[in-house]
Amino acid sequence: MKITVWGCRGTLPTPGQHTLKYGGNTTCLEIRNKEGFLTIVDAGSGLRYLGKRIMQDGDSNEMCLMLTHSHWDHLMGFPFFIPAYFSKFKINVCGVQSARNYMAQSLARQLEAPYFPVNFDQLKADFNFSCKGPGCEKCVHLKVESIELSHPNGGYGFKFKEGKSCFVFLTDNELGYQHPGGRTVQDYVEFARDADLLFHDAQYTDEDIQKTRTWGHSTYNEVLDLAINANIKKLGLVHHDPDRTDDEIDEIVSELQTKAAARSTKLEIFAVYEGMQIELE
Repeated sequence: MKITVWGCRGTLPTPGQHTLKYGGNTTCLEIRNKEGFLTIVDAGSGLRYLGKRIMQDGDSNEMCLMLTHSHWDHLMGFPFFIPAYFSKFKINVCGVQSARNYMAQSLARQLEAPYFPVNFDQLKADFNFSCKGPGCEKCVHLKVESIELSHPNGGYGFKFKEGKSCFVFLTDNELGYQHPGGRTVQDYVEFARDADLLFHDAQYTDEDIQKTRTWGHSTYNEVLDLAINANIKKLGLVHHDPDRTDDEIDEIVSELQTKAAARSTKLEIFAVYEGMQIELE
């Protein structure tokens, strides 16, 4: 399983000198199984760049698109996803049964007048909204499980397994507050237990959360506790706050590494950055 990060910023794109290291595009992941089949997670602004790469490489005419939820920062790249405009591509929009119609509507609404000049029905790609999911039967070597996120308006986190490898993605998940439909912290611990790699929303500091509790995101200290309790091997902090500078993210990572060492854990901690590639054997 190979994971490539095309966007890891939260809330809105933030280009500029202060985000050069970790990137300013919003959430989008590329996951390839050992057969090379492409699964895309979320359609943030990073999706535009993935689309250009797909057009350039010419080796992915069929793919799965999985959405964690329909907040704008996780959808805004879709109107600019070039493969959607060409008939040679098949895009399987995958997700849990209860969310399929919702996902179709969410994508279509990104291309409604007066906000965009092209309507969804003008896209030429073959869209399949009837996948048996989460995941698609095309991902024959990639098992996908889901869990409800604790986030305003709901959402789903995903666990990807291939062979002995396990990757868990929990973005937009508030560990310190249980939103309607969300799960308990212990549920997330069990869902992620023993994963080789966990990417978890760590948008806020302990100071931030005094003003942002119930907004749907976790503090990095809450995420550290989750990772240690779940016996995670590698923890990637993701969904970086749009105002968080590269230097500030570096400081957060250093602080957590010190705290983890003091708790005698072998947990590896880093901040996810745009362009990062991780291969799990």
